[in-house]
Parts: sequence; structure tokens; C-alpha cells
Amino acid sequence: MYYSRLFWGFLFMGFSIVLHSSNPHFSYTPEAERAYHLVLALRFDEAQELIDEIKQEDPNNLVVHHLENYRDIFSIFISEDEALFRLLKGNREERLRQLQKGNPKSPWYLYIQADVRLQWALMRLRFGELLGGFNDVSKAYQLLERNQMYFPDFMPNKKDLGILHAIVGTVPDQYQWGVKLLSGLEGSIPLGSIELEEVLQYGRKYPFVFQQETAVLYAYVLLHIAQDPQAAWMVVQEAGLNPRKNLLHAFIMANIAMRTDQNDRAIEILGQRPKSKQYAEIPYLYFMEGITRLRRLEQGTQVHFIQYIDSFKGQNFIKEAYQKLGWVALLEEDQEKYHYWMRQCIGEGSSDAGPDKHALMEAQSARIPPLPLLKARLLFDGGYHQQAYDALAVYAPQDFPDPYHQLEYTYRMGRVLHGMHRYQAAILFYEIAVRKGRDLPYFFACNAALQQGKIYEIQGYFKPAHAAYTLCLSLKPDEYRTGLHQSAKAGLKRLEGAGRD
Repeated sequence: MYYSRLFWGFLFMGFSIVLHSSNPHFSYTPEAERAYHLVLALRFDEAQELIDEIKQEDPNNLVVHHLENYRDIFSIFISEDEALFRLLKGNREERLRQLQKGNPKSPWYLYIQADVRLQWALMRLRFGELLGGFNDVSKAYQLLERNQMYFPDFMPNKKDLGILHAIVGTVPDQYQWGVKLLSGLEGSIPLGSIELEEVLQYGRKYPFVFQQETAVLYAYVLLHIAQDPQAAWMVVQEAGLNPRKNLLHAFIMANIAMRTDQNDRAIEILGQRPKSKQYAEIPYLYFMEGITRLRRLEQGTQVHFIQYIDSFKGQNFIKEAYQKLGWVALLEEDQEKYHYWMRQCIGEGSSDAGPDKHALMEAQSARIPPLPLLKARLLFDGGYHQQAYDALAVYAPQDFPDPYHQLEYTYRMGRVLHGMHRYQAAILFYEIAVRKGRDLPYFFACNAALQQGKIYEIQGYFKPAHAAYTLCLSLKPDEYRTGLHQSAKAGLKRLEGAGRD
């Protein structure tokens, strides 16, 4: 009965908008929905043609500003082109001004303004406009809260609120000053998950325009915050994504497959992705294809990393791409080529992202990864845990002269045993890695503490899990610190949300 009333309420609202189309209004007509899906398929030219038709036939439909904002955001997101960001961000203020001409009694009025602000917040934070980005988040949250009070059954509200409520407690320490700007924003992982689940349940009965978008956002919450990769994969599988006909769907499914020990499936998805010129290019897909094939220790994977470097206009993962080229050279037993690529790693790209910083540290150290450790790392990352174990099991820490590699061996054996669900053995190796590495600048001890926390949490030992996550937060490695601490904070939030802190 509840959903029936809601459905007919939305239907009546839609007829009312059409009947009063001479005034500024918000109407996600079938044409607008098709334009939205074309944007999210990265078919920007076709989407813009349809948006232009809507402007001609329904000039007072303010939804076009929402659609064009999606187009701008995804154009910047897939290219990471800072010049494009600077060029397009001027559209933000004009769109907000136009949206304010709409009917304040419409549930779309505050929601679309909030969504536009959230989309630009993501981009502003990405390109270093931290104060502006947090201000946009704060204003968006206030708009959403008001809209939720006026229209408690309006599902798009809960899409955005669910994400904000889930992530608020996991903001990295260096951005905590920004959280103070978000007055009144509180939440938890369970609260955000409940809201997103409610949207998905509604969409299963009454499909609506943001259904798949909500599923993808929820999958990433499950993957990165709730630390439930299998649930994340199930959500995207049930979302009706079509990676053969939608390039963004291919990116999403391959990305989540890579993070859920399904490397072969990721390779399959990437190989079947659409390659027509109808779609905007995602350079990172070349990088992903290189990584997935490198994890199988395949020969000739350098072509994919070179494609990424040649086609990408941003700075992220360039250093890592050169590092991976170096690893390909090592697998081919060409140390001279390895050193060549490490010199490129030092000179090119940015070291802002954790993987790039790690790549730069490797290049500057001149510490060549031993093949057994390199192979085990790659195989483990691909989910090939038994093969990774076989690569390590014939060695012992003392077989590696460098103390760094001795510590790495201990850490990686813990990771491999963890992946094989040999939890007690994994914890023993993690404890050694923490004891020997906690005062060193490397990430091994910090991540070992984090992984101990995850094992204890899975086993229901919540006090040791809390202690392990807290220990992780107390360690300050030079590499991956932000991501590791964010994961530890998410772990503490999960325990707190379950009343187990």
C-alpha cells in the first residue's frame, strides 16, 4: 500500500508538471531519462543532441541543467584533466541560478541543487579546492535535510543522504578540519546502508531513473567502507549493468571484480567492453587491462601501460604505470630496462596518490624487488592465493639479504595465508610484521595491524579487532597512510555501529 501511494503520487506529480509546462518545472520525461542513461554510458555527443531537443521542445524543463552537470562531471572524472575542470566549473553557478527558478514545492527543487553541489564537491576536492569542496558538501547536506523533511518518501534524497551518512566517519585525518564545516552531519555505515537499501528495494518494485546509480554507489560503500566485497559484487551483478554495451558499466564491473579476487572475470569484462567511437575514452581502462594481465604474470603486458601513459591527460597513476613497466621488465629478466623505467617513474607524473608515492619510493631507493616476492604480490592481488603461497613457501625471510625484503616476506606471507582463510597462521605473520616494522617508515606494519583487525572482526572477536584498528591508526607510514587509516576508521565505525566498540 505504501509503495502504491508513493507511485501514484509521483505519477500525479508528473502529470501536473506536464500540464503546467509553460512555467519552469522539473520533469524527468522518457527523453530526459534516455539522455541521463546516454551520459552515464559515456555517449556524450548523443546525450547532448537529445538534451538540445528537450531544450527546444520543452524549454522550461530545468532537468536539462542536471543532465548537463552529469555530463561535465563524468567528462572530468574519466579524463582527470585539470584544464577541463577549470574550464567547466564556471557552469556550476549558472546552473544553480537557473535551478532556483523552479517550483520550490517540487521535491526536485532542493534535491537537484544539492546533487549538483555534491557532484562539484567531488571534483573540487579532487583538484585541491578543499575549502570550496567541503562548503559544497555542507550546503548540499542542508538542502537534502530540508527536502527530506518536506518529502520523506522522495527516494533520490536517500540516495545522496545514504552516501553522506555512510562516509562521514571515515574522512581521513588531514581533512578533519573540513568535517567541522559539515554542521549537523552525522551518520554511520549501518544508517547509510539502510537508506541505500531502501532506495534499491523501491527500485525493484518501481524502477526509477537513479536505480542503477544507487546500486553502484551502494556497491562501493560495501566494498570500501563496509569491507564486504562479496556483497558489493552481488549488488552490481543484480543491478542489470551491461558491460558489453555500456563503457562505464564495463569500468565499474571490472574494477569491482579486480577488488574481489576475480581477476579472470575482470579480464573477460575488459576484453568485451565496447570500443566504438560513440563512447568517450577512459584511459584508465588501459591501465586496468595491464594490471589484470600482469597479475597472471603474462608476457607483453607493457603495451597496456604505455597506452595509458600516452592517452591520459592527468597526473595520477603515471608513476605507478612506469613502476609496472619496470616490473614487466623484471619478469622478463631485463634489469637494464627495469632501471630505465624507474628513471621515468622519478621524472614523470605526480606522487599525490598512495600507489604513485609507493612507486616513487621504490624508484628512488634503487631496491630491486626480488622475483619471488614480486610474483607472490602480483598473484595475491589477482586472487591466485595458492600460486602466491607456492611462490613464497620455498623461501624463508633470511633468504633475502635486505632487511626490507625480509620484512616484506613476513608481511606478504601473512597476506597470502589470510587470503587462503588460514587466519591463525596469518595473524602470527602479521604480529611479526607489526613488531619488526612498527618503527619503520614502510606500510607493512600499518597494514598488518589493519588486516589483523579485519580477521578478528570476521571471527567476532571485537575487542582485539578494536585494538588492532586503533594500533593501525597509531602508526604513521610514509606510504598508503591515508587509505590505511581510512580503512581502520571505517572498521572502528562498523564496530561502533554494531555496539561492539
